[in-house]
Parts: sequence; C-alpha cells; structure tokens
Amino acid sequence: MKKLSFHPDDSVNAFITTIPEVSYGDGPLSGVTVAVKDNISTRGIETTCGSKILKGYIPPFDAHVVTLLKDAGAAIAGKTNMDEFGMGSSTENSAYGPTLNPLDHSRVPGGSSGGSAAAVAAGLVDCAIGSDTGGSIRCPASFCGIVGLKPTYGRVSRYGLIAYANSLEQVGPLARDVSTLSRLYSVMTGYDPRDGTSVDRPYSHTPSAEIKGLRIGVPDDFFGEGVNTKVAETVRKAVETLESLGARAEPCSLPSMKYALSACYVISTSEASSNLARFDGI
Repeated sequence: MKKLSFHPDDSVNAFITTIPEVSYGDGPLSGVTVAVKDNISTRGIETTCGSKILKGYIPPFDAHVVTLLKDAGAAIAGKTNMDEFGMGSSTENSAYGPTLNPLDHSRVPGGSSGGSAAAVAAGLVDCAIGSDTGGSIRCPASFCGIVGLKPTYGRVSRYGLIAYANSLEQVGPLARDVSTLSRLYSVMTGYDPRDGTSVDRPYSHTPSAEIKGLRIGVPDDFFGEGVNTKVAETVRKAVETLESLGARAEPCSLPSMKYALSACYVISTSEASSNLARFDGI
C-alpha cells in the first residue's frame, strides 16, 4: 500500500470530507484519485448524505463499489458535497453549504452529485462516483462540462448506497473524458451477491470516436412543452454534429414520456418516505 498527500484547493466547496493522506495499491486504477459522493458508505470515513442528521456517522463497512475501487488500486480522496439525502438538482440544498460551478462561481454545478462533478471539473481528483435517481449524475456532468453516466439498473451494485428512491437510483461514474470514465466503470461493474438486482455479466467496452453508421434515436417527445428553447437548439445542433460525423439520426416517439415526470414523483417520494423514516422517526 502506498501513500499520497491530498490537500486540494477546494474553493468550490466540492468536498464535505477530505483524506489528507490517501492510500492506493496496485491494479488498473493504481494511483488514480477518486472522490465518493457522501451517500455512499466508506469504512472509517464520515458519511453524512449532506445532512446534519448523519453528522458524525462513520460506517463500519465499505459499499461494494468502494471495495472494487480499492481492490483496483484507486485512492479514495474524500466525500463530496450533495443535496441533502439526494433531494435536489443544484447542490445548494446541503447542510454544509452550496457547491459552486468551477466554470463560473455564480452558477450551480447541478445536483445532487454536484460535489463529485465539481471536484472532477476543477481538477481536484481524476474521477468520481455519484448516484443518479432522476438525473443526479447526468445533470451535474452536463453543467460542469465533464462526462457522466447513469448505468442500467443492476449493472452496478447498490450495496452501501444510502437509499433515497431505491427502485430508481444507481451508482455511476464521472470523469473528464470518456476513456477515463470507461476505465472507472469497468472496475465498478463487478457482480455482488448481496444485491439481488446485481447482474453477473462481465463488462467490456473499448471507447472509440468512430460513430459512422450508428443509429441515434431522437424522440420528438423530448422537445415538447417545458423544454427551454436554447436547450432544445443546443441538442439539435449536437445531433447535427453527430450526423456530420457519419451517424444517422432517426426520429422516433416515446408516448409514455408524458407520464414519466409524474410517475417519477409518485415513486420517488413514496420510497423516500419509507427509506428516510429511519433517520427522522416520522
């Protein structure tokens, strides 16, 4: 086991807890610094979910994904700021103060994994892990100009993730580029018998910039009521760029989209009321 000094200039309040001297081993992620969202259990390191309710709580075990990262040689650098218990989309709703967007301190980094995204975007760590229920990895990655992925449910073990809406949320990676993200993700996807939804199937993917011939579905339903016109224009331009590189955009429809937001609110709030009752006694 080797030691690495870690004293980040955290002017964006990306971290709740940092590890001054981190340890790393041998493996595919040897020496890579990884920040962990503060709702993912880390043995011996305070885990608060961005809440004063859990201040002082130190888990006696690692989440499965943290064990996999350590076994691959990664250095766990600290726990990142988040909207309290994952409820928010801006990382302003933390008991430990808001996280700022490294690209523009007057703007939010997105949420609820804004601390993880900001830590990567600011260059404080090589990569990070977060959790995504309804956009909590994908939005911060977009806001901060990095790469983020919400995995298919069951691909990454949820063991050790402090539940908010357990049938929707997933642990996923964030990094500055696709290659680093793929390296991190390949380690995170190990099977876990303690998670009944865990998929026992090896992950293999070699990132490539070649997209010629790929078909990209563009649902008309994504550009309807409530979508900011500038956002819609930006996405359309991105689709045009993909087409110019040889991909084929195919219009399609997802009629169920009109129910998606309502369904998300019903499922997530009902599950949260059950999962979080253990903390407030209500």
